[in-house]
Amino acid sequence: MVSRAFFLVSSHFHLIWRRSYVCCAFLAVPALIFVKKALCSHSIILLMATFLFDRVVFGPVKSRRLGVSLGINLLPGDRKWCSFNCIYCECGWTDEGPYVKEGYPSRALVREELEKKLLAMAADDASPDTITFAGNGEPTLHPDFGGVIDDTVALRGRLAPEALIAVLSNSSTLDDPSVFEALQKVDQNILKIDSARERTVKILNQPGPDFSLERAIGNIARLRGRFILQTLFVRGVYRGVEVDNASPGEVNDWLDLVARLRPGMVMVYTIARDTPSEGLYKVPPGELDDIAARVRLLGLKVQVSY
Repeated sequence: MVSRAFFLVSSHFHLIWRRSYVCCAFLAVPALIFVKKALCSHSIILLMATFLFDRVVFGPVKSRRLGVSLGINLLPGDRKWCSFNCIYCECGWTDEGPYVKEGYPSRALVREELEKKLLAMAADDASPDTITFAGNGEPTLHPDFGGVIDDTVALRGRLAPEALIAVLSNSSTLDDPSVFEALQKVDQNILKIDSARERTVKILNQPGPDFSLERAIGNIARLRGRFILQTLFVRGVYRGVEVDNASPGEVNDWLDLVARLRPGMVMVYTIARDTPSEGLYKVPPGELDDIAARVRLLGLKVQVSY
């Protein structure tokens, strides 16, 4: 077994970068090494080309899609908890768990950390464009997600009234009434569907065994257009299987789905950072522009990020 780790200390960023490979005669797969506790709280651990956020509130950072974004991570700081295991995820591979309530930051801690950060920004005469729930996995898995959203709406109103509240979700938890209700309280309910084809979703996103694309689509349809659809286009090979959700047939099926759901906006983008799986490639800007043009022909707003 061979592992490589590189360490870099920084007082400006609060991320765990991961680069590690477990190698033997039969496999070469990414592996997670937990060494954060050995370093100071202002550290970046370079282990892999993907990264984790080790703070509940992080940034603000300049986002391709959300402007000056103040991030909130409702997942553990040293691993990725998610209902998907996307082969392109910048946070790396999903930890198998178990996912216990004690592993999530408490509602009180999230409220305290967000209030502290917003007050500090206000003291510097600054404000985020967006307060964004993203972080190390699927934010709606948090057992008190609805309460956290209520607290955030209240803090935003008091300390950053111009900021939008956004949630980046993979759409897998909309069966939960509390999640569905909470998502309707935010300004930008950004829901992911990377393909209209179940087989492609299983390759790209690797959802849990209980996930149904049609059920997820049905739940999204219940929002009646009050959401933003995000789709990451990528091509390459994963475990010997070719994947390309930007092929003509894939795009045609996806456009039919977009026309059916009629979201308030569509976000079209491709990978911008290294991925946990090798062999994946960006879709060129010209192809993304062509896809966006076809979305506009449906009478829908579209944002493209390269």
